This record gives sequence, structure tokens and C-alpha cells, in this order.
Amino acid sequence: MSFPAFFDTAPTITLRDPLADLLGASGNGIIEYSYGDIVKLAGHSCPTVAGAYLMTRNALKKLYGDDLPERGGIKVEFQDDQTNGVTGVIANVISMITGATIDTGFKGLGGKYDRRGLLFFNVDIPGEIRYTRLDTGAAITTSYHASIVPPSPELMPALRTIIAGQGDSVRTDEFGQAWQERVRKILENADNPALVTYA
Repeated sequence: MSFPAFFDTAPTITLRDPLADLLGASGNGIIEYSYGDIVKLAGHSCPTVAGAYLMTRNALKKLYGDDLPERGGIKVEFQDDQTNGVTGVIANVISMITGATIDTGFKGLGGKYDRRGLLFFNVDIPGEIRYTRLDTGAAITTSYHASIVPPSPELMPALRTIIAGQGDSVRTDEFGQAWQERVRKILENADNPALVTYA
């Protein structure tokens, strides 16, 4: 599988999953997610997918500091409805990383490791997404501002042309490269305080 080279330089997210540890799926339950892993789930790379990835990465850093976040130990709440705009796409990314689901996740073993009832929508919060540690109750709300890395003026007109069936293979390739160039710049701004804000 061939990905753009910058996927390998994007920040990664490392968590510990007690269920993975119990079942011997990974050493000590430690799981590392790369941006490429998220792209495989989503099926594409775009500013929305990158934003979901970075909001989660940055929120977990704020909540856990130098400690490993606990996968399955995080509640996630969205301000928007799951069918609104790209909320569902974002929720899928965050669910993969945190393990949080509505009612489709793992049911648990002996009353432990239940991943259901950890993902909520239409919640009155002062931002887009709130992450809460189940062990301490510490919470942080994030919002994403992709506009700090604006697209080139030609990008969206080129997309409309291609979707209308009027673009040749060269133009399509150039569009894809320009699209991913914006994603690369967003990921390079992972720690820019204007990209992901907190409440």
C-alpha cells in the first residue's frame, strides 16, 4: 500500500488497552495508532479526518500528561447530531482510537471492559467534542479550526470540475497532490494552539 510520505512523519497516538493486554493482543496492552491507520479506517485522508485525529491526540495529552491514556476508559461527547455534516466520520475516527461506542462495542467480560455507552451526541457543551476520563472525571472540550491552514484558491474549483467529469487524469493527480499538501500542513501544525482549542 502506497501512502504519501508525510503519513510516516505525522504524530502518533499511543494508548494502553487493558482488554488487549488480557487477551494477549499486544504486549502490555500498548497500542500505537498512526495517521495511516486512521486513513485505512476512513478510506481517505482529508482535513476532517486529520482534525479528528489531532483533536483526540491533543485532548489525550491534556488529560493524561506523560501517562498512557486508557483505551476504553474515555467517554466522548459531541455537540452535534451524529448525522450532521461530517460528525459521523469524526466519531468513527475517535471511536477507533478511544474504543468508545454507543451500543455496538464490546459488551465486556465479567462486568469489565464494556465499550458501550461511552459515545454521545447532541450534548450541550462549550465546544465540538468533550473527552472525559472515567477514572478521574477530568474532562476537556475541544474545537478544531482547519481554517488556519487554508486551501489554495484553485483547490475547490478543481474539485468541482473533476466531480463534474471534466477533469483529465493529469488534473486529477494534481488535485490529489494539492489536497494532501493541505493535510500535510494541518498535521505539521498539530501543536499550534490555534488549530485545536480547549474549553
